[in-house]
Amino acid sequence: MSDLIAVVTTSEKRKRLLILLRDGPRLWNEIQTQLNVTPSGMLPQIKILEDEGLIFKEGKQFHLTDLGRLVVFHLEPFDKTLKVIDQQKKFWQEHDIEAIPQEFFVRIGEIKNPQILEAGIEESFEPHNQFLEMILQSKKVAGLSPIVHPIYPRFFLTLAQEGHDVQLILTKGAYKKVKKEYYDMLLEALQYKNARLSIYEDDVRFAYIVTDIYFSMSLFMKNGIFDSTRDIVSNDPSAIRYGEDLFSHFLKKSLPVNMDGTFDSRYKSLIQQNREQRSHS
Repeated sequence: MSDLIAVVTTSEKRKRLLILLRDGPRLWNEIQTQLNVTPSGMLPQIKILEDEGLIFKEGKQFHLTDLGRLVVFHLEPFDKTLKVIDQQKKFWQEHDIEAIPQEFFVRIGEIKNPQILEAGIEESFEPHNQFLEMILQSKKVAGLSPIVHPIYPRFFLTLAQEGHDVQLILTKGAYKKVKKEYYDMLLEALQYKNARLSIYEDDVRFAYIVTDIYFSMSLFMKNGIFDSTRDIVSNDPSAIRYGEDLFSHFLKKSLPVNMDGTFDSRYKSLIQQNREQRSHS
């Protein structure tokens, strides 16, 4: 381990001070108060950071150096990711997190204050009551799923009927199941202006819901079996933004379902786009 990596990562006090100074210089009494440290515990750590060229003192204030700002830029997301993983380490180890798109895989640290929502044995094949209650309290709901639970078509139709803003993305396989088994509900839901459905034609190995107050993600186990009993959930604003960005990512690559339940395949859409481009050239 290099000296700089050791300096930054092996002391919680040094790490917290660097992150604190990211938002601007601090007086010594501010550092003591905000980090809850004593002079005897903190002054030696400050000396180490000064010797490494990460911070400096000007007048009565401590500042980050240019090198310090560069280190903190990379340190903070790394620190957030470690905290999220450490809080639910077993969950992340057991599940196929590689299925999450790369740009969001590296942003897992934004799912702050994560909790595991786990169903009891008697609820193993039912949606979590807390999950359903949180959605019912939400004004807008967006989500992606490769699976269809029997309770969901009626549940999301009811949300649309009650005026909730509902945007869902299903994989092609999940949509075929809905169309085959819940066709009447599908057509009724598509008539509501506040309900929109899109199809993602590629394979997806996780499901999630994000609302204005809640984020929930369900993953497959490493053996390929969908875990219907445990979700990673959070109501932290950072986790909600993460879910909204993730939804936008998939929505851009999805095809909207028409009011009659039909949609153009990606291939047909590309052909049409090419025709339009040629006609304008």
